[in-house]
Amino acid sequence: MAMMRAPTSYHRPAMVPADASRMRAVMDGHREATEALLAELLPRVRNKVRYSLHCDSEVDDITQEALVAILRGLPSYRGDGAFESWADRVAGRVAFAASSRVRAERSQLNLEEEDVELSALPEEEPSSEDCLLRRQMAKLLEQLSDEQRRVLVLHHVMEMSVPEMAEQLEVPFETIRSRLRLGRAHLRALFLAQFGEEAEP
Repeated sequence: MAMMRAPTSYHRPAMVPADASRMRAVMDGHREATEALLAELLPRVRNKVRYSLHCDSEVDDITQEALVAILRGLPSYRGDGAFESWADRVAGRVAFAASSRVRAERSQLNLEEEDVELSALPEEEPSSEDCLLRRQMAKLLEQLSDEQRRVLVLHHVMEMSVPEMAEQLEVPFETIRSRLRLGRAHLRALFLAQFGEEAEP
């Protein structure tokens, strides 16, 4: 008797089998399939990019770059893991490259405009509270070292595991764990110093 396939209703549908045909359609250049995939990816990718940059004015452009990179990289997706995780890694590489580029450009300028950019409300925010919290956390993250900030964003925002971060950053496993631990401790200290014990969740 043939073994029955386990029911799939208990698994998180990162990319269900039926989507394989749609992925092929996207790679074949079908417009409707491509637009549908981009519409699904946009909110997720945009959210990841936001937490990787220091100003909202760059978010839309970098999000577009990340989506293009995902489309171009589709042939390299083998289906070994969740499609969303693969897309996150692609978006993360684009976002961090952009973040480094923006930092380098700003280091050559008088950055008076940065405060203006950070104080401007983005066009699409669910609430002013969410916007304020995100900005507060972004400012605190900016005070960390690049190494600590990067692993915190990859782990807590992009939901990457320590082994995945070690592979992507080409850094030893224990080094990633150390950066994550030190980054959390540093971020906690900065948060308490600015907002006090009563503001702690």
